[in-house]
Amino acid sequence: MKKKISYILCVLTLVLGLAGCSGKQVIAYDEETLTYSCEQMFTIISSGGIPTDEVDAMSEWSQGYLMAQVEGQTGIKISADNFVTAIQGWEAAVEECGTYIGHGDYTFKAKTTGLTVVTEAEFSERTADLEFKFDENMEMESFTVSANFSKGEIMQKAGLNTLLGMGTVFAVLIFMSFLISLFKYIPMFMNKKDKKEEPVQKKAVEQTVDVSEEPEMDETELVAVIAAAIAAYEGTTTDGFVVRSIKRRKSNKWNS
Repeated sequence: MKKKISYILCVLTLVLGLAGCSGKQVIAYDEETLTYSCEQMFTIISSGGIPTDEVDAMSEWSQGYLMAQVEGQTGIKISADNFVTAIQGWEAAVEECGTYIGHGDYTFKAKTTGLTVVTEAEFSERTADLEFKFDENMEMESFTVSANFSKGEIMQKAGLNTLLGMGTVFAVLIFMSFLISLFKYIPMFMNKKDKKEEPVQKKAVEQTVDVSEEPEMDETELVAVIAAAIAAYEGTTTDGFVVRSIKRRKSNKWNS
C-alpha cells in the first residue's frame, strides 16, 4: 500500500514539474528604463511636431529613417503606421477630454504575449487612461487614450443613442407609410393616361379607314354599268334601255 502511494506521489510530482517547465515566463523588463522610454514617446506623440499627413506622404525609406530616429531617442521600436495611429488617437483624445494637464505614475502589466504600461492622465474636462501596449518582442503596438466618463455622462450618451436609434426607425416607418399612401393615386394616373391615348388611337383608326375606303361611284356611271350588264346578258345593245330610277335593295342576295 505504501509503495502504491509513493508511485502516485512520484507521478503527480513529475506531471506538475513538466507543466511548470512547459509554461512560458512573462516578459522581463526594467521599470526605470521603460518609464523613461514611455515618457519620451509620450512627449513626441503629444507635442504635435510631426504632422501625420506628412508621415503618410513619405516614402517607405523615409518612414523607416524617421522611425529609426524615434527609436534612437526613445529606445522604443515602432512602425510608421502605428506611430501615425498613436498621434491621431492623441489628437482625438484632446478634442474629447480638453487640454492636457499632467499624468501620474506608470503601472506595468506583464504577460507571456506582451506588456501593457498604463497611467492616469488629467485633462481640463475629465481624466483618461494612457495605455502603451508592447508585443513579446517589446515593439510598441499601440498607444490609446481611454476617457473616463461619469455615470451621468454614460447614461446621457446611452439615452441619446436610444433616442437616435428609435427616431431613425420611426422616421423610416413614417416615410414608408407615406409612400404606401401614394399607391392609391397610381390607378387614377393610369386611367388619365389611357384616356389621353384613346382619342389619338381612334383618330388614327379613322384616318386609316378613310384612306382605305374607295370613292363611291356617281349615279350616271352606275346607270351605264347596269345597262351594259343587262345588254350583255340579253345579247342586245343599250339603245333600247331607259333607266328611270335606281333604288338600293336591303338584301344583297339575288332572288331566284
